Amino acid sequence: MNVSEEIKRLHELHLAGALSEAEFAQAKAKLLSNINLDKPDSTSGAAAGPANDRVQEFNRLRRSRDDRWLGGVGGGLGRASGMEAWIWRLVFVLFTLTFGFGVAIYLLLWIFVPDEEIGITKHEY
Repeated sequence: MNVSEEIKRLHELHLAGALSEAEFAQAKAKLLSNINLDKPDSTSGAAAGPANDRVQEFNRLRRSRDDRWLGGVGGGLGRASGMEAWIWRLVFVLFTLTFGFGVAIYLLLWIFVPDEEIGITKHEY
């Protein structure tokens, strides 16, 4: 729940008589004092934690340079997920044979997932 929803809920409880004027003011002050202005929504930290982890894992996804057969997608997925690369290659082959869209997914990942950095700048080669 974000801050505005929490304040709205407190206001509804106050209007229903569940909170006195003093309790409402105290709860609102406590809620507003917990706001971190550096972050856009600090009250939903528990809900945003796992989602933030998934975003960081997705941003970590890179095509592999050393474990590649075609474009490095399988090696990159293996490194990002902690699974062996051959499992991802098998998944793409099975999706291609059974559903017919494994090649399309592989090509999209090949196009949109960046290549992993090798530490060489443009001026070094």
